[in-house]
Parts: sequence; C-alpha cells; structure tokens
Amino acid sequence: MLLSVSCQSDNFLSSSLLQSSNPSFISLKRTKKSFQNIYNKPQSLSLSISCSSLKIVRSPSLDKHVVKQNKIRFVQKLKTLLLSKPKHFLPIHILSKCRAYLCIHKPRSILSMIYRYPTIFELFTIPMPPTPFNATKSGYQLCVRLTPAAKSLAMQELNLKSAISGFLANKLQKLLMLSSHRRLLLSKIVHLGPHLGLSPNFRSRLCNDHPDKFKIVGTSYGMALELVHWDPELAVPLKSPPVNRGLIVDRPLKFKQLNLRKGLNLKRRHRDFLMKFNELPDICPYNTSLNDFPKSSLEAEKRACGVVREVLGMMVEKRTLIDHLTHFRKDFGLPNKLRAMIVRHPELFYVSLKGMRDSVFLVEGFDDKGVLLEKDESLVIRDQLMALVAEGKRIRREKRKARINGTILDDCDNNDNVEVEDGDYDDGDYDDGFENLFDSEDSDLEYDFHDDDNESSMLYANGGNAVFWTGDDNGDSEPW
Repeated sequence: MLLSVSCQSDNFLSSSLLQSSNPSFISLKRTKKSFQNIYNKPQSLSLSISCSSLKIVRSPSLDKHVVKQNKIRFVQKLKTLLLSKPKHFLPIHILSKCRAYLCIHKPRSILSMIYRYPTIFELFTIPMPPTPFNATKSGYQLCVRLTPAAKSLAMQELNLKSAISGFLANKLQKLLMLSSHRRLLLSKIVHLGPHLGLSPNFRSRLCNDHPDKFKIVGTSYGMALELVHWDPELAVPLKSPPVNRGLIVDRPLKFKQLNLRKGLNLKRRHRDFLMKFNELPDICPYNTSLNDFPKSSLEAEKRACGVVREVLGMMVEKRTLIDHLTHFRKDFGLPNKLRAMIVRHPELFYVSLKGMRDSVFLVEGFDDKGVLLEKDESLVIRDQLMALVAEGKRIRREKRKARINGTILDDCDNNDNVEVEDGDYDDGDYDDGFENLFDSEDSDLEYDFHDDDNESSMLYANGGNAVFWTGDDNGDSEPW
C-alpha cells in the first residue's frame, strides 16, 4: 500500500491510497526551482511513503479457533471418507492410498493415527473376498469404522443439514448472486463446502431438491452450478453491527472514532485512511460489478470489501482460508492483491497466520473475547465430537500410566483386541491433534495412489485387487 501525500509548505493538499509492489519505498522530490530560491519561494514537496507491509497484530482469542480445528482435522477427514461408503467402513489397505488427503506422511503409520482416537474409530476384521489368488486360503482383512458414539453424532449432523436444506439453498443462492455470470464451478464450491455447512453429497442432492433454483451446466473449465432463479429479497447486504462505545450520555461525538478490536493500535496515516474509507457510501455487492468503478479507486475497494464481508458472513464460523477467496477473484471481481487489501482493513477482517495458509476472520462476528456471536447447531455437534476426542485422550493417558506402573487396566478400547503389527505402537508424548501440521482446513482431496509396503503388502495380501472408494483412477476424485 502506497500512501502518496503532496504538500506545499505546511498546508496539506491531498492524500490518496495507491498500490505498490515495493514494500519499503520512500521518496522525496523537490523541484529545481525550489532549490534555487529555498527561502523566498514556497517549497513544492512530493512525499511518497509505502506501508504495504503492514504488521499484523495477532489475536490469540481468534487464533485458537484455527488451532482447535486442526486438532480434529484428521478425525473430520477420515469421518468423511467412512461416511462416503454405503456400509460406513473401509479396509486399511484401501485407506493407505489416501495418505495425501489424510495428511499422513511416511514413516508414520495410518494405524497409529487410528489408535490415537479410541472413542472415534474402531478396528474390526472381515473375511477376505474369494479371488483366484486366495481361493484355497482363508484369511481376514482389517477394516476401520466409526464407534457407535461417533456414528450417532455423524448421523445427527447429516439429519441437521437435511432439515435446513432450504436455508443452505438460500445461502448458496447469495453466493452465486455475487458472481457476475450467476455461475460458479463446482470444483471451487467444494473448497467452501464445509465452511458453508453444506453436506458432502450436496452436488447430487441440490439440483434434485431445488430444480427451480439450480442446474448443472458444462463449461470449458468443468461442471458448474448455475442459478436459474433467485429471490431479489436475498440480495440484501449484511447490516452494520451496532457499536457500543460505553458512553454515559447519548450525544454526537466531537471527534471521529474508528471501531477496532481490543488491543489494536494503528498509525495515524492508516487510521485517517480508514476513517475516510468508512465515510464513503455503502455499495451493494449484489447489484454492482467491478466494471462499474475505476480499477484502483476507493469505490472499487469498498465494493471488494463488501464482497469479502458477505462471503465470510455466509460461513458457519465466519472465517475461511484466504486461498479459498482467491479462487473466486475473477468470479466476484476481487483485486489481484486480495490479501493486501484484507490486511489493510483490520476494522473488518483479521488475518490469522496460524498454519501454512492464512485464514481470514470476519471481526464483527466475534466479541472481544473471541467468542462466536451466532453459534450454528452444527458447531454444537462439533463441540461434542471434541469432547469425545478428549475422552479418548484421557483413556490413552490412563493406559500409558498403567503400563509404566506395571498394573493392568481394564480394556476400554476394542482396538486392543486386534492383533496387528502396529498394535504395540507407542507414540510417547506426541500431542493429540496434529497441531503442527497446518496444511489445510478444506476438504479438497489430493490422493497419492502408491502402494504402502508397510501396511498393504505385509498385512493384507489381496491389496492389489482392491477398488478405491471413489471408483476413479485418475487421482482427482473427491468425496464431495
């Protein structure tokens, strides 16, 4: 961000906000005439100060939401895979082909990760299907499924999403209305699916349940979801949140104030810019496009901020990844330097640096303590899942102490009865939840279809004839 200020003597003339690729650029220019008579004539000074590399003041109360999600990311991903199967289970030798999606890299074993969640997943064996290679042999293959408690929570979540399908359809309508063509690629919507609260099978259910609103069309870039009919009453932007300044007497303020989150202080030039930016009239992102305003104007940035604010307002947790928003730059008419625009508006958004990819929060959706103001029912179910994970961690901790003390503890986990190579795996004090693996939070899949020698070849002899659960061998399949 380049703040260009032109002034003559001590009188302030103008200020404008520009974009600059140089993060630290300061230039002072004086005309030749002013140097010839520096005392008798007024000096013409052009000052350009770059402040594109704005420092992000971290908010631990908001960062904890990202950390909390990463603690159960493996659980959520494996749960999605299991629920995508008709009988809600998967053989381990097939699951070993999903290492990339599950974010499990060698030499770590998939079984060791399953053992970490005894209250969520359980192992069992089924007979091997008869094939020409093992027709005269009898054997069993190891599989994984959800525990009854975890499956009950998963069914509650699916039933909840089915009950509010109309509400989710309206939310998706608003998302499509932000696009200039009223059409979005399904591959892009998949990235926002979990954040929007959509069910994993929304692509097959949406058009069947609402044929008067949506249809699937083919484009040169792939299949897209197109809006057939929309309700004009939905094209209403979010209302500005009420500001409680804690004043005893309700009277007009003598000085302009900027509503910032607690503990955030800005430089004066940045604060002055945000005040002038907020004085601009509101621009409805549903009725305008990027072509309606000059490319580098404040009006165009006002509209872009409105678009990002609308998208974040549709999210269940009022946050998403910045990378997800960049997928919709051309569809929504967002600037190329989207992250820089988001960072220089801390009164609207907060950028969390937790993880390999940055997350963006809608500030008005949280209170000063970082608590979500409007909590969705699906988040209540997720909290119950977190409690179930914590219970499993407590069980494993007690069993570890029992092994150290040499005492025998009653079996609290059915997985202990399964005799496999990794049954005695002990991961020590490894913290539960993958806190240090901040790769992604979305549900887009990238599969690694290599054979796992440690788990597939040694434990399960018939892994070569197994069929992957998507039934597609091109490596680009997704459960959504």
